[in-house]
Amino acid sequence: MIGVIGSGSDPCEDLSRPLGRWLAEKGFDLINGGGPGVMAEVARAFASVPGRKGLCVGILPSERPCDSPEGRKRYRPPEGYPNRYIDIPIRTHLHLSGKSGKEIASRNHIVVLSADIVAALPGGAGTRSEIELAFEYGKPIVILNMNGAWDEFNSAAAHMARSIEEAFEKIENLVAGL
Repeated sequence: MIGVIGSGSDPCEDLSRPLGRWLAEKGFDLINGGGPGVMAEVARAFASVPGRKGLCVGILPSERPCDSPEGRKRYRPPEGYPNRYIDIPIRTHLHLSGKSGKEIASRNHIVVLSADIVAALPGGAGTRSEIELAFEYGKPIVILNMNGAWDEFNSAAAHMARSIEEAFEKIENLVAGL
């Protein structure tokens, strides 16, 4: 299962589309946060592959805290969750995201822990938190870093890619080592 993380607002079509198609063509399962932006675009490309074998799993946040019986009665995911390309939506009570993405009430932990390999596309504070969680949980991670935005994560543990083709190669190498 490949976890794809990235911007919740910018779909990054030039990266998300080829990555989603490639993952589906290779027979992988896909997991992400189930929302808009990169999550929707990579899932759309994944779902567009005829005869694909893999499934697309979305780990959905809660719109608000579910910390009381009354709060749980009003449960629902935020607007736009799940995006229409998710095969298996997993609804959670976890409401934190963005800069709070490493806190215990964030679904980011589930996305990272459920992935065998994480692929990071451009994004903001939420993506940064997922990258950090991948390192902390010891998950193999391929970071697409074309413009140097993620240079701070350049270390022996990170597999940095400067192109989508290089990312494909690095994912295949990591899969071979699992």
